[in-house]
Amino acid sequence: MRISQSWQPISLRYGDNGHLWLANTDLHALAQDKGTPLYVLDLATLMARCQAYQQCFNAYPGKVQLVYASKALSCVGVLQLMHKLGFAVDVVSGGELLTAFKAGLPGEKIVFHGNNKSRAELLDALMAGTGRIVIDSLDELTRLESLVHDTGLPAEVLLRVVPGIEAHTHEHIKTGQRDTKFGIPSEQVLEAVRRVLKQPRIRFCGLHAHVGSQIFDAEPLAQCAEVLLDLAAHIETQTGTWIDDLNIGGGLGIAYTDSDHPVALEQVAERLIISIQNKCSQLKKPLPRLMLEPGRSLVATAGLTLYSVGTLKEILGVRSIAAVDGGMADNPRPITYGAKYTVDCVNKATEDLTHKYRVVGKFCESGDILLKEAQLPKLDIGDVLVVYATGAYNYSMASNYNRVPRPAMVLVTADQVLDLVARETAEDLLRHDQHLPPDLLK
Repeated sequence: MRISQSWQPISLRYGDNGHLWLANTDLHALAQDKGTPLYVLDLATLMARCQAYQQCFNAYPGKVQLVYASKALSCVGVLQLMHKLGFAVDVVSGGELLTAFKAGLPGEKIVFHGNNKSRAELLDALMAGTGRIVIDSLDELTRLESLVHDTGLPAEVLLRVVPGIEAHTHEHIKTGQRDTKFGIPSEQVLEAVRRVLKQPRIRFCGLHAHVGSQIFDAEPLAQCAEVLLDLAAHIETQTGTWIDDLNIGGGLGIAYTDSDHPVALEQVAERLIISIQNKCSQLKKPLPRLMLEPGRSLVATAGLTLYSVGTLKEILGVRSIAAVDGGMADNPRPITYGAKYTVDCVNKATEDLTHKYRVVGKFCESGDILLKEAQLPKLDIGDVLVVYATGAYNYSMASNYNRVPRPAMVLVTADQVLDLVARETAEDLLRHDQHLPPDLLK
């Protein structure tokens, strides 16, 4: 059996026609109906991942707030689902903030991140009553102090600190080590706290840190919690103020291929809860509210992308190439991070994997390769391929490179297919272009 792998959505199954189905939807028929490339999200998998987080962290004796890291996949429909499932949402820009409000989230259920929030973005956050603003630098704190003074609006803040913890992941997605653009350096944290405490309209709520993404081990997160609690104890010694919130970010990894072996969520929760309890007991301090910010580990496996094969090329003695109608513009992760994926042929799902292909995109870059090597049935032009675990960062990082419109996205439920994002058109690409004046072109 080639299904029921950890990188596949739980609704995936073989149909009687030999095609891959998602719940009661034939993926080949879906590709014919909606066109390709097509982002597809499985509701059952999304709900199961959310419920797993809630169940695992119910064991924490204190309060818990689960916060969806919406940069992984942000559109109105997805944020509506997260809100319905009991998650708050974190945003990192004015656009993500607007999306959260269009999805109906109240301000208190929004956490505003970002390493260089503008004055305009901070003002939007204040006016919206954002639940937590995460201060990333002393300069950002200066902007917020000025806005609070000018508007009289209150703010509740977390301070993002650099935990100095090395997570074993790709260099571009490490964020916890000392040499990073994110967070307030340790030697400036106490100054930041004292400045906040002097402001009558700004409330210091706690500390935040994030050690990186695609982490396969519980230990960095447990270490992060301990570092933050030790820092909180030092802050209390100097200021008399204990933290309400302990936000350790997210970053848990998922499997993209059979070589990936992520740690079980249950193990992470157990290790983290014990670590916090022991440290708070040692410090003789009450348990803070625990905040976690999963993104990829909620939505990645729920997503897949459908492509149509348009060209088959045989380079004698070298390799076989299958070119699809998408590529690096709808999935920039392989060319950016060297990310690896798993692929199947939707309409030949039960056929033997007799041929080896390099699956490439249609964009004018030699590095536009979705999979360097994929074992597949013998392909024909028009076959539909599925790339798994594309729910996180594919749509979010998509571009219009080569002036190609971005794909549509749909949600598959047990009995229907719902549109989440419409396919862009050629007219969309030209909407913001401006003509030069005629006299310049004479």
